[in-house]
Formats: sequence, structure tokens, C-alpha cells
Amino acid sequence: MDMQGKTALVTGASRGIGRAIAIELAKQGASYILLIARNLQKLKEVATEIRTYGAQAIPLSVDLTEPKAVNIVVAQAWKDYGPFDLLVNCAGIASQSNFLQSSLGQAHAEISTNLMGLYTVTWLVGRRMACRHQGTIVNVSSLMGKVAAPTMATYSATKFAVVGFTQALRHELAPHGVRVVTLLPSLTDTDMVREFNLFRGIMPMSAHQVAQGLMTGLKSRNSEITVGWQSHVALWVHQFVPQLMDTVIRFTSPSYVRPSPPNGI
Repeated sequence: MDMQGKTALVTGASRGIGRAIAIELAKQGASYILLIARNLQKLKEVATEIRTYGAQAIPLSVDLTEPKAVNIVVAQAWKDYGPFDLLVNCAGIASQSNFLQSSLGQAHAEISTNLMGLYTVTWLVGRRMACRHQGTIVNVSSLMGKVAAPTMATYSATKFAVVGFTQALRHELAPHGVRVVTLLPSLTDTDMVREFNLFRGIMPMSAHQVAQGLMTGLKSRNSEITVGWQSHVALWVHQFVPQLMDTVIRFTSPSYVRPSPPNGI
């Protein structure tokens, strides 16, 4: 996909992978890059950097868990700067805990942002793209959307859901000329995961590497873009030798204290 002169909307653009993708789009020649996240100050900082590459950056502060607010922001942005050629759904949050110690509140927050927030933006933008018979949607999942990770049960669940949603949407929107792609990065060095107890032996990628991998993948016709050799190896093992993958997960999982069962169990 040639980004020269194109318009892109990137969610989760204030940090991590979303920020790196937005900056890489500017380097690739995009004309307008709309940046969505909750933190307006951080979005303004990203926008300032993007403008050094000659692109126009528009920071849009909105909470993706509030559908009415998202509807207003997306509709106004489409009117002022659209149509969008590319949507990158990158917004996401994650927490790490043993399931028996997990919080229902945190689980609801992850599902609301990672899945329903993504669904809302895709519903609003995808319908507009379908009317034009043109556009590309990238849903950022994770290696954990293919191989579940202990201590990350809710996050894995949301990323598995993103993979399934994207697969279904790919078939539905293809007749309307809209391309739908899944991005599957492995563990990435972002501020979201730096406090996590990481899997042993896993070497985090940089957000810049993920962004470059997406740009390379968009130039192909692949429906899933897997970034990082560790992801490729893990997916191959998971598909062809699943018992070995289970063993690897057990031996590399983060060390944590086995919790006592909740009262009443």
C-alpha cells in the first residue's frame, strides 16, 4: 500500500505501537494522520513530531469506551479531513495477574477498550469505507491472540476475539472493496509492559520494528501480518506441534506465587 498523499486514522496513537505507526506513516508520505487517544497532551507531542516529516497531524482526544463521543469525533473528522484511506486500530490496555487474583473491574476495562472500543471505531469507519468501495483496516492483535499466555488471560481473550472479528470482517467487506488485515506483533518494548513479569527467554521487539513490519506487510496481499521471528516460530510450533508449545509455555511462563483459592472454593 502506497501511503503517499493518503489520510490515516490511528487509535492508541499517544504511545507505544500506535505512536510508532503514526510516525512511520508520516515517513511514508501520508498527508493527514488523525491521532486518537485519551491523553491530549501526549497526542500533541506526537503531532509535533509527525509534522517534522511534512505531514499534517490532528490530535483527537476521546475515550473509546464511550460510543456516543467516538461517533461524534469520527463523524466530524471524516467531514473535515476524510475520507480515510487507512484505519489502524491500535488502542489497548493490559494487566497481568493470576486469574484467581484478578479483578473483574480490570477485566471489564480491558474488554471495553481492546474489543468494544475497536469494534466501535471499525463500525463507524468501515461503513463509510464500504460506501466508497475503498479503504484498508488494520486491527492490531498480538501473538497472544494466537497463543494464549498465562497471567494474561483477559488480554489474550480480547486479542483472540480481535483475530476472529477481523477474519469475519475480511470476508464481509471484501465485496465492498475494503481490505481488512490483522497485525500480530510479539512482545513489544512499550511503557505498557515494562512493569510486567515477562516470559523467560523472550526478547521484546521495539515499537519501531513493529511499525516497519506493518508497512512491509501492507505492500503484500497477506491477510495476517506477523512481525518478529519469535512470532513466526511460535505460530509454526503451535500449529504443527501443539504439545511442544504447551511445554514451552509451562517452562517459560512468568514466575508467580501460587495463590490460595478464593473463599468458598
